[in-house]
This record gives sequence, structure tokens and C-alpha cells, in this order.
Amino acid sequence: MPIPSAAAPVARALLRDEVFARLRDAIVDGTFEPGEQLRDLELADWLGVSRTPVREALLRLGGVGLVQASPGRSTTVATLDLRAVRDARDVVAAMHRLAVVEAAAALTRQDLTEMRAANRRFRAALRSGDVDAALTADDELHAVPVRAAANAALSAVLEQYVPVVRRAERARFSTLAGRASAARHDDLVRLLADGSTEGAAALSFDTFHSLDPDPDPDSDSDSDSGSDS
Repeated sequence: MPIPSAAAPVARALLRDEVFARLRDAIVDGTFEPGEQLRDLELADWLGVSRTPVREALLRLGGVGLVQASPGRSTTVATLDLRAVRDARDVVAAMHRLAVVEAAAALTRQDLTEMRAANRRFRAALRSGDVDAALTADDELHAVPVRAAANAALSAVLEQYVPVVRRAERARFSTLAGRASAARHDDLVRLLADGSTEGAAALSFDTFHSLDPDPDPDSDSDSDSGSDS
């Protein structure tokens, strides 16, 4: 008789990805601070899962530079390495430029409407000082051309490196410098609506490449435009 497809492996894969996402987000949003020890048993209890998906998630997080593990020692949250952030920023900027180029012809009026709505949420979040909501709205806006590009390799690269950039970017959106981002969003949507693909692509690249990886919002490097994503 034909062997039926087992549901267990699918459920396991979904669980593994969910555990990874929860731990990744907790590192990015500062729930787990740089240098903090991450014990798989405690994390498993916190998430209500076995230790196996937690261990798998920690290995993946190590691969993207969010945690550090030493043989025989507890895994710790990686410190914010400026070189790593710069490298990730360059990759993320290039991928978003490519996404705009590949998506421009496929973007619909509804897509542009969705981007404008996300920017309104972004502005409102900045006005209220809600950094989490601002970052969520920012992600939603830039996700539109990424989705329209339908490039699986591009999406995979962004999934790997965006969290590294976001750790530094959170400090940016807690300052007034982040407010310039909304104007850039407006310009991006306008250029896409006008069919100015190269202009939109260049703006998208500059938006992400302008990130100042210095986590100290009061440093001298904060005097320029900073992150405008």
C-alpha cells in the first residue's frame, strides 16, 4: 500500500522555525541582553517545548551571529559588533535595491496603497514613541516590494541578515533622527508610482545603507541622517 505522508515532520519543522523566530526576536528587541547566558533548559521551559528545537534554534542563531557558544560553556547573546552590523547593513541594502528593481513592474495600485498605509502607521508609532510598532510598520512597508519580487534567494538572505541590522536600528527609531524615515518612505512610494525604477532602487539602497551601526544614539556619528529605513 502507498505510504501516507506523515504529519509529524511538518509539525516539527514549523515548531523549529517558531522557536527560532521567538528567540531571534527576543534578542533583537532586547529581552535577552548582550552577554546574557541562554540555557536551553530554561528557554525550553519558557517556550513550553522540548530542548531539541531550542538547541537547533541556538545553532541557527549562532550561524547569523546573534549568539556565541563556546565548548563546555553556556551560550550567550552576542555583543553588538559594529563590523558585523556594517557587513549586514551592506548586504541588506543591496538586497532591498534588488527587490525594488525586480518588483517595480509587478507592483499594483493595491501594493502602493499598502505601503502608504504602513507609512501612516510608522509615523503614528514614531509620534507616540512606540519603537516596536515603528519597526513593525517599517518592515511591513519594505516587505511589499520584497514580496512582489518573488525571489526566494533574496528573501532568504534578508531573513538571515535583517535581525543583525535591527539590533542597531532599534536605538535609531527611539530618537528624533528616525523621523526622517517617513519622508523617505513617501519618496519611495512616489517614485514607484511614477515608474522611476532606478530612482526608487537607489533610494531604497541609500535608506538601508545610511544606517549608523553605532548603538549609542548620543555619539557624534548621530549628527548625520542615521538610519532612514
